[in-house]
Amino acid sequence: MKHTPRKILVTGGGGFLGSHLCERLLDDGHDVICVDNFFTGSRRNILHLMDNPYFELIRHDVTFPLYVEVDEIYNLACPASPIHYQYNPVKTIKTNVHGAINMLGLAKRIRARIFQASTSEVYGDPSVHPQPEGYWGHVNPIGIRSCYDEGKRCAETLFFDYYRQHRLQIKVGRIFNTYGPKMHPDDGRVVSNFIVQALKNEPITIYGDGSQTRSFCYVDDLIEGFVRFMASPDDFTGPVNLGNPNEFTILELARRILDLTGSRSEIVFKDLPADDPRQRQPDIRLARERLGWEPKVPLADGLSRTIAYFEGLLGE
Repeated sequence: MKHTPRKILVTGGGGFLGSHLCERLLDDGHDVICVDNFFTGSRRNILHLMDNPYFELIRHDVTFPLYVEVDEIYNLACPASPIHYQYNPVKTIKTNVHGAINMLGLAKRIRARIFQASTSEVYGDPSVHPQPEGYWGHVNPIGIRSCYDEGKRCAETLFFDYYRQHRLQIKVGRIFNTYGPKMHPDDGRVVSNFIVQALKNEPITIYGDGSQTRSFCYVDDLIEGFVRFMASPDDFTGPVNLGNPNEFTILELARRILDLTGSRSEIVFKDLPADDPRQRQPDIRLARERLGWEPKVPLADGLSRTIAYFEGLLGE
């Protein structure tokens, strides 16, 4: 579906989700300005876009103000895996909070519509299952994951205060576990961890007993949700859950990856990290109703595409 061409800013555009979003927006006929400081993003993810005359790259840290003229902003800048966001927790909070303030200030100045990539982590270790948008969450404010969880919660607060105070056009999407090509091989996320370990025939490490659950959304499905949400009426601000409601245990995921890779890896169990949520499953009724959106790619298909990507990466 083609749209009226717009100039669109994507912060964190060199990252896993950001690079897929840049591709999609260019395919839809838009001008794209990609902003990234490459702390966790990779030039490799966007290298194939550099010759596109409608694509521009700016190396910049969103904790500092940015002055550009655009029609829309997607704010995706932030380390999103525990290994990366716990590496420098103060920087993570600054990216979430100062980054949100700077992008909201930019959006206010140029009257641009702005999307915030929030997260299912705002629900913490949930006592409500599956998690609807009206659930306020169960979050430890002083734990090792708090820099990310509370940083994203504060960013949501800022977005809604700018909406109420300045009538800014905002869209807040809560992203659940997403996977696919261009994931960082060392990001510590469960899908990339398991695939890399399986392809190397190394032990597959499960933290806890493997009974904890996650819901895995293929990246193309998620990006479709972003685009539909951004194009929705002004009065639909969200927050809206974007993720796959099909729930799998971590042990089940490990066995599926072993089957798909034909790996000789054995499964080993280690202690569960602090504040690791036991369950994660989105209630996506709101996205279905307001956006006509739900994931289409089955886990087996998405895993096969992701495995093929990592085979190519490891084979270089």
